[in-house]
Amino acid sequence: MSTMAGIQGQVLEVTVVGCQKLKDTEWFSRQDPYVVLEYSGTRHRTRTCTDGGKNAVFQEKFMFTLLEGLRDLKVAVWNSNTLSTDDFIGNATIQLQKVLSQGYDDCTWTLQSKTGRFAGEVRLILHYAGAKKQNYGSAPSAPPYAPQVPQYSAPPAPSPYSSPPYSGPSMYPQVQYSQPQSAYPPASAYPPQPSAYPPPPSTAYPPGPSAYPPGPSAYPPGPSAYPPPPYPPQPSAYYPQGPYPGQYPPPPY
Repeated sequence: MSTMAGIQGQVLEVTVVGCQKLKDTEWFSRQDPYVVLEYSGTRHRTRTCTDGGKNAVFQEKFMFTLLEGLRDLKVAVWNSNTLSTDDFIGNATIQLQKVLSQGYDDCTWTLQSKTGRFAGEVRLILHYAGAKKQNYGSAPSAPPYAPQVPQYSAPPAPSPYSSPPYSGPSMYPQVQYSQPQSAYPPASAYPPQPSAYPPPPSTAYPPGPSAYPPGPSAYPPGPSAYPPPPYPPQPSAYYPQGPYPGQYPPPPY
């Protein structure tokens, strides 16, 4: 495991990359932010990012001499004013455990206002050349893969644990399905067998006289309409003849 002992007099390199989402302290114009770093009484200030507003870019590098037992770095962001005191935007405390143990740290830290509210973010890149890397040692490498071709002089014996395929009766009862009985007699086999009964006598045509004489009609027959009455018709007693009796045949013109 790496150790952080013996940092006295070592050099810590800090790069201020920039800020984003800063709290705006100006009412009518864009603010001009800058960053102040402090470690063990040593302070470094970036240039002022004129009209940087809420997102300022710096890309400035600073060196700090480490002190044994002091493993945090303070950062503050201000807004530069010309005619009045600079406005405080927010600050944060950067823990150095990671950079002192691993030698490198690139993180974005949250800034807080005086009331503890969110005031933006600042990105720092930290380098420490005195960090001792952990030596995990070399793990044994796996042997190269070579496919093994089995050599058989005889067929392999069956495994005592593998059961033979089941050939006994079925575990489920066999259901016998009967054919539905038809209402009609089954068709005879081919060729047709001769019938045991004599065939019915064929019907002769024309049919013979009926064995039963027709009975008398229930209604008496009416007067016959044949022969037809003579023409022209005789005068009717119910309908008298008009003034112009018809003649048949008609006289010639």
